[in-house]
Amino acid sequence: MNSLELDFARMVREHKGTIYTVCYMFSKDEEEVADLFQDILVNLWKGFANFRGDSSARTWIYRVSLNTCISADRKKKRQGETVPLDMNINLFDDNAEDMKQVRMLQNRISRLGPFDRAIVLLWLENLSYDEIGAIVGITAKNVSVRLVRIREQLKNMSDEK
Repeated sequence: MNSLELDFARMVREHKGTIYTVCYMFSKDEEEVADLFQDILVNLWKGFANFRGDSSARTWIYRVSLNTCISADRKKKRQGETVPLDMNINLFDDNAEDMKQVRMLQNRISRLGPFDRAIVLLWLENLSYDEIGAIVGITAKNVSVRLVRIREQLKNMSDEK
C-alpha cells in the first residue's frame, strides 16, 4: 500500500463510527446501511487526494456522508418504495418504556426531510452550531433557527406513519 492508501485506511478506521451513524440515520435496513457505507467510502476515496484540510477530517467526512445518504434517499424516493426482507430481528425490547419512547422519536425523526434529519443527527452527536453549519453549509444562526422549528415539528407529529 502506498502512503495515500495507508492514510485513507487510517482515516476510515478512526471515523467509521461517524459514517455508520449517518448511514443508520437514513436507513434501518442492514443491507441498505452496508450499501450506503460502501458508497460513502467510494466518494471519500474519490475526494481524498483533493482534501486540502481546510476543515477537519471529521467535518469533511460528515459532509460527504450526509451528501451521499441524501442523494441515495432522493434516488430511492424517485424509484419508489421497496419492501425489505424481514430477518425477525428485534433490535428493541417493546416492553421497556424507554425503548418505546426511543422508537417513537426515531419514527418521528425518520419522517423529517433529509436536510432536517442531517441537522438532528449532527446535533445529537453534540456538534456545535458552528460545526453543524460548516458541515451542512448554513450559518450557525440558521442552525439554531432550524433546530427550534424541527423541535416544534417533532412535537406536533402524531405517532402514526
